Amino acid sequence: MSQESVRPSLMGPPPSASGRRDAQRNATRVLDAASTIVGRCGAKALTMDAVADQAGVGKGTVFRRFGNRAGLMAALVDHIERDLQERFMTGPPPLGPGAPPLDRLLAFGAARLEIVAAQGPLMIEIGDVGRRFDVPAHTLALTHVRLLLRALEVDGDVELLASALMAPLDPALVALQRERGMSLERLVAGWHDLVRRVVRVR
Repeated sequence: MSQESVRPSLMGPPPSASGRRDAQRNATRVLDAASTIVGRCGAKALTMDAVADQAGVGKGTVFRRFGNRAGLMAALVDHIERDLQERFMTGPPPLGPGAPPLDRLLAFGAARLEIVAAQGPLMIEIGDVGRRFDVPAHTLALTHVRLLLRALEVDGDVELLASALMAPLDPALVALQRERGMSLERLVAGWHDLVRRVVRVR
């Protein structure tokens, strides 16, 4: 199965050629600083002033790169999820290429739930549901699930089925389920059961 031919940008549009290296370095510093602030004080403590101070850059640099706080939050989620993206695109099986599509799909859900369980509050902080669904990380994950379903030759509207399988991985839903006492192991088992029902494998 071929991988996605075009990977969504994780940190916004590329800078001009003359300042590409410095701009990329500054963007990484800003995202690392934002991650530090969130880890230390929570998502609500993340402000453009705070992240600029932590990163040692001017506030204008942060605004030019990310636009506003919502843009920074969305980029930070992508930054945090990069490890998962690399693992399912190029990493070892069963999450990465080389395993059967069903094994990859099951591994993806488990890995995604681990990320959501750890970073859910930050993901929720991005804002409204439409905004969360529009970030590159979600687009890439949805494309990955859709390609795996097609490789499994699943009947029906694969586009909608992929969205349906992504729904139980939504940070707000996972946070609510965890508050109600559902363990991560239970959520993973439930997602595996749902996948097997969709692809009609027991």
